[in-house]
Amino acid sequence: MTITITAFERSPDGGRGLARDTRVRWALEEVGQPYEVRLVSFRAMKEPAHLALHPFGQIPTYEEGDLALFETGAIVFHVAQRHAGLLPDDADARARAITWMFAAVNTVEPPILELATAKILESDRPWHDARLPLVEDRVRDRLKQLSARLGDADWLDGAFSAGDLMMVSVLLRLKSSGILDEYPNLAAYLARGEARPAYKRAFAAQLAVNTGKPPTG
Repeated sequence: MTITITAFERSPDGGRGLARDTRVRWALEEVGQPYEVRLVSFRAMKEPAHLALHPFGQIPTYEEGDLALFETGAIVFHVAQRHAGLLPDDADARARAITWMFAAVNTVEPPILELATAKILESDRPWHDARLPLVEDRVRDRLKQLSARLGDADWLDGAFSAGDLMMVSVLLRLKSSGILDEYPNLAAYLARGEARPAYKRAFAAQLAVNTGKPPTG
């Protein structure tokens, strides 16, 4: 059955890999599954046809036969369960990898998204300058904890897994902030994720949508 995902017709980030369809593309590339992409406009995202797939009017969605999913964590988990390559065979190691998937979106990502909101949507508010350092410190608190846990390891728990895919995807939002550079092992961890051939293919595919040029390599 053909896998179809949805993505922005024009991504707000210009195709720099921050839109959440990148996570799903990456997962499918890691497990070697072909997929098709249906591009949707911001207007179409709020129309009944798309809302039937994603009740909150966002992207991405995932369709495979009669199955329709939304939420990147759930989609990546489904892909990882159905296809070898993203979850360990050992039951305990698999449980730990899944734990890291949840940690990425539930614990590490919220303060990072709060920082993005503060910088992009609240910069004109009178309290912005006083609030921003507090938000940045909340991000640093999480990064300090994550850095301590990662240590000098390449990945979070043994071999690369869906937990790393989700965590790297979350950390990508900090790449231009400079904050990640304060934690050299996390910066190196991010770079290792970006260097994976599957990530490069996913990034190139998303970028091509926004530049109008086919991916190369």
